[in-house]
Amino acid sequence: MTSSLDHSPFSSGCTGEGARIGVVLSHGFTGSPHGLRAWAQALAGAGFAVRMPLLPGHGTSWQELARTRWQQWHGALDDAYLELDADCDYVFSAGLSMGGALALRIAATRPVAGVVLVNPGLVIDDPRAPLAGILKLVMRSTPSIGNDILKEGMVEGAYPRTPVAAAHELNKLFKDTIRILPRVTAPVQVFRSTVDHVVSDSSILALRRGLTHAPLDLVPLENSYHVATLDNDADRIFHGSVEFIHRVTSGMSPERPRAASAEPHLEAAIHEQA
Repeated sequence: MTSSLDHSPFSSGCTGEGARIGVVLSHGFTGSPHGLRAWAQALAGAGFAVRMPLLPGHGTSWQELARTRWQQWHGALDDAYLELDADCDYVFSAGLSMGGALALRIAATRPVAGVVLVNPGLVIDDPRAPLAGILKLVMRSTPSIGNDILKEGMVEGAYPRTPVAAAHELNKLFKDTIRILPRVTAPVQVFRSTVDHVVSDSSILALRRGLTHAPLDLVPLENSYHVATLDNDADRIFHGSVEFIHRVTSGMSPERPRAASAEPHLEAAIHEQA
């Protein structure tokens, strides 16, 4: 890994006037906050409180990631959501790639005001994915899936290898997230690269099918690959997400119930799979 990259979490408080708005932000699989730091800074610059945790097993080594489970990734983002929810009138969930799936899980289990996704992952097209639970016993890792960026000179800082055990967890996360997508009711904005070598349109199709109770706004990115937050369309994502958040909250009342914990049946399901 490149030592000059900043994999640390990002946190900022509300600085804007009016309603207090928070955004909980998640990086992707084998990546780190480095890939989304400019986006987090843009959201903070707009006056929003931002929390972007470093997910367990990330920002260190792929061997450590191999020892984590998807519930730990979700738990870290959920804790960050609760921190914002204690101080904000509205909280949005957002994420890139796998972080998009985690953001959707937050939206399905917490009263978020909206969701912003960049090339969200929900389906692994690799035919070996269903066999990952067995393959992890004989094959520890595969080549990296990171750094799919069109813009020259940009580095995501993802792991040089992808642990098969973690890919197995990723597949389980995606399947369970698709299952609860109908519970999402907040508006969803998706920034989608027209060329993405990591996440195929199968994930977007699964998202469209699953969001039966939430409006979906799809914004095409024609000059970026998968890690669009570091690519040529980054500014469009930054400005577009801020505009979306303002648009969603402009007609809402800050009076809303807090969510001290996730729905009991969902918490039970998470613990059963842990």
